[in-house]
Amino acid sequence: MKYGFLLAVGLLLSLPAQAAKDAREVFDCMKANIPQTLRIQEIQLDATDRTGGVRSLRGKVYAKREEGLIRVMLRVSEPANVAGAAYLVRETGQREDDMYVFLPAVNRVRHVTGNFANGALLGTDFSYVEIKLVQNAFTGAAGTLEAPEKIDGRTADVVTLKAPGGDKAAYSQVKIWVDQKTCVALKAEFFNGGAPVKRLTAPAAGLKQTGKLWYASAMEMRDLKEGTFTTLNITGVSSDVELGNKPFDPNAFYIGR
Repeated sequence: MKYGFLLAVGLLLSLPAQAAKDAREVFDCMKANIPQTLRIQEIQLDATDRTGGVRSLRGKVYAKREEGLIRVMLRVSEPANVAGAAYLVRETGQREDDMYVFLPAVNRVRHVTGNFANGALLGTDFSYVEIKLVQNAFTGAAGTLEAPEKIDGRTADVVTLKAPGGDKAAYSQVKIWVDQKTCVALKAEFFNGGAPVKRLTAPAAGLKQTGKLWYASAMEMRDLKEGTFTTLNITGVSSDVELGNKPFDPNAFYIGR
């Protein structure tokens, strides 16, 4: 797993504003903002192509931490032709995560890696491996902490990390701007060589809090090469939901409630 949605994505422990000691502390703060208990986020993805055409997807993201490892699952509910599609990411503690995909048209679970995992998620600008971005979970690589910068008037820690996996990596490096107060990523740039090819932004005005946790309620992933972009909006949040472990079981995650 490279850098995994949005993802959200975008969920985060409220801490006093202070400079992180190193990059790992930044990532640990982000990771701690994913709850130990199950949380469900209702999301809408709107993908805009180069002609201005828009494709919309709706679904739910399920996330929790289990023994310190992140579990994230996306289940698509609309449109009808892809309803029931589901994607599961399970951290392993190794360099790459386990990822599983269920597509109704195929009617089976596929364990995916490599080029397939780096592909576009149902025509959006998010890749399969970027599902964890929805939960604001950048993990799986060592990073270098740089000087803080201002994003939307807020102080952000800046971390640059080299992609693990060599030729299998989707990007050569990723640069991330993480809000010091909330530990939410407000921006990320994905590089191939010396230039960014994709850019993720989450406006500070969209930061929201549930309990002690913060999350980005809106984000945009823009493909700088293709001229396309996808917006992701979180439209509802349910916490401490009792569904057992089924949403994160590779043999059962795709089965609707």
